[in-house]
Amino acid sequence: MEKYAVVMAGGVGSRFWPRSRKTLPKQLLNLFGEFTMIQETVNRLNGFIDTDKIFVITNKVQKALIEEQLPQIPKNNIVAEPVGRNTAPCVALAAAIISEINDEAVIITLPADHLIIDAQKFRQSIQTAAEFAYQSKGLVTFGIEPTRPDTGYGYINFDKDEIKPQVHRVKKFVEKPNLETAKLYLSSGEYLWNSGMFIWRTDVVLDEIKQHLPEMFRSIKLLNKDLSSSNFYNELDDIYPGLQSISIDFGIMEKSDKVYLVKSNFDWNDVGSWESAYELNKKDENRNAIIGDVFNAGSKDSYIYSPDKFTAVVGMDDVIVINTKDALLVCNRNNVQDVRKVVDFLAGQKREGLY
Repeated sequence: MEKYAVVMAGGVGSRFWPRSRKTLPKQLLNLFGEFTMIQETVNRLNGFIDTDKIFVITNKVQKALIEEQLPQIPKNNIVAEPVGRNTAPCVALAAAIISEINDEAVIITLPADHLIIDAQKFRQSIQTAAEFAYQSKGLVTFGIEPTRPDTGYGYINFDKDEIKPQVHRVKKFVEKPNLETAKLYLSSGEYLWNSGMFIWRTDVVLDEIKQHLPEMFRSIKLLNKDLSSSNFYNELDDIYPGLQSISIDFGIMEKSDKVYLVKSNFDWNDVGSWESAYELNKKDENRNAIIGDVFNAGSKDSYIYSPDKFTAVVGMDDVIVINTKDALLVCNRNNVQDVRKVVDFLAGQKREGLY
């Protein structure tokens, strides 16, 4: 069984504005330590998947910086989409490229911007999923045991009976619920968080794309898959913009009858907003996470980031303050999902460089 990894790194991370921008998105930031999020994602695969078997699907704007941050990955393996088309075309493109090398290879498909604390437990779960995907010819995802009724995650309804240790059949995927529904999911014990990570054989996922997204399959099959060819990007530029923009969840996972999950026990966070950054950073005695040149007087339960200029926060609770060289965000922690509205506004105003 030969294993490959595909890192999906095309997002812009709009909920992490103003640190995250179109040219420097969330996955290219070091939000929690020395390494950026995409570097951490690749580092977790060290010793488990050879670097020449790791592919990164990104976009033209981010490609050069990703090459700089991941010098161990062959440059040809860092593939730039001409336009963003969601995750199903990304998966189809990567699978088609890898199928030219090994049609029965197992592909581990990972977002570039998740935080996973215990790399050893993560690799153990990957191995379990990879072996099952190879043998069963199923589509496998990771289900994460929920610790709270979170409304920011999608959920997976699963059969509690194990097919193999940790492996369960998926009944259905459900979208992000309201709080009352999330509480019901948590109390039932029949729902896990949808991790957005997938494991499958190359031939299996291509067959599923052929069945459920036939036009996408036909277009991708026409593409010259030789990444060293001078024609590769010319053909990609012609074909890719015409592909349907759809997620792999909607396009394949919710339609297939061969979907399974590995119930996983590693600490996981998709780091979807500044609230995640607050939760995951160290706090002082007033439950503040403070980074940079900050004076705080009487503020509690807040995340304050200001490495480039002096910032004073006085008497404010439950706020997010992000002060960069050219922009300032002040946001109630209950409204972090609305930060993307700032990016939409700036884009509408064509404020290039600010979003």
